[in-house]
Amino acid sequence: MKQYYLDYNATCPQLPQVSLAMQDIVNTAFGNPSSVHWAGRNARRKMDDARETLAEYWHVEPGSVVFTSGGTESNNMVIQGMMAQSGSGHIVLSAIEHPAVLHAVVQWCSRYPGWSYTLVKPDKGGKVDAKAFIEACQNDTKLACLMWANNETGVVQPIFEVREACRAKGIPFLVDAVQALGKLEVNLNALDADFVSFSAHKIGGPRGVGALVMKRGSRLESLIIGGGQERGRRSGTENVAGVVGFAAALGVLDYSRVAPVRDIFEKKLAEAIPNAVFFGQTHLRTPNTSMFCIPGLEGETLLMQMDLMGFAVASGSACSSGKREPSHVLLAMGAPDFQARSSLRVSFGVDADEVTSDALVEALVRVQQRLRNMSGRG
Repeated sequence: MKQYYLDYNATCPQLPQVSLAMQDIVNTAFGNPSSVHWAGRNARRKMDDARETLAEYWHVEPGSVVFTSGGTESNNMVIQGMMAQSGSGHIVLSAIEHPAVLHAVVQWCSRYPGWSYTLVKPDKGGKVDAKAFIEACQNDTKLACLMWANNETGVVQPIFEVREACRAKGIPFLVDAVQALGKLEVNLNALDADFVSFSAHKIGGPRGVGALVMKRGSRLESLIIGGGQERGRRSGTENVAGVVGFAAALGVLDYSRVAPVRDIFEKKLAEAIPNAVFFGQTHLRTPNTSMFCIPGLEGETLLMQMDLMGFAVASGSACSSGKREPSHVLLAMGAPDFQARSSLRVSFGVDADEVTSDALVEALVRVQQRLRNMSGRG
């Protein structure tokens, strides 16, 4: 049975050049980058080179790049680090944020009575209205959070408009750019946000490595106390092989060519299953992402059936795919509960072609018919 991996938004297979770069570090730069001897200096040099590569790619200063374990830690660093600096305040965020942002804010506010938050819902197409987001800001708003591109629908959010308003109001702005990297142009000098989070494994880099880019002058209460690495912002011995692998993955994958494949897939699926519902089509999306539902089919059952046929797809965020809960993103968009529970997300890789999309459509049609027969509705 042929297998199709169509879950690139969850993670991208590690690129060969990344593995080679990391193996070189294991063999030649095994020292602790905080050590002053020759082995430590060698590791430090390799890590600094990677930091400069990332900074140049993002159009920022190398000193603004803080290495972390991934997007989740980067987001938590900002949310908890900012809130720890004040005894009370207010946070504005979209209702479609990744759980690494959404749950972090909700949990903090539930633990500390002096804090509150406002969730800004998107329109039915999955895009947050910049004006509504800005109007949700209050006099005591200490942080605003809006993702660059949604991990489930792929819909691109109005971060530039929101950034302008936050700057005028003096509100620090966090952008979760985990799904934007590799799929959209990422120029952080042009964006000029206070905090931007990234994760390496979304672009073919290693898992467990990420970065937080902090605008000059930004301050955070450190969450991890220890040896004072990363200029005191994130203690702990740096993952030198990981950050070198991150740098090696930059710019390798070009997802722009995948958009026609995604569009062909949606067109043919709509023809084959006319009552299929697609989410986010009315707005700009990341080129590889399609989220849809087939009414009458429960999402987890459909997901398992597709797995048995060799198709690796998702039912929303990979961080919550093991839970039998409706998509919070679709619910925020106003989708009914049955659609939020029966949705699937397909995220194509750069090697996907029309043969891939045709095979996927055929499999979905077969699964639909099989499940209808099993339920006696065939």
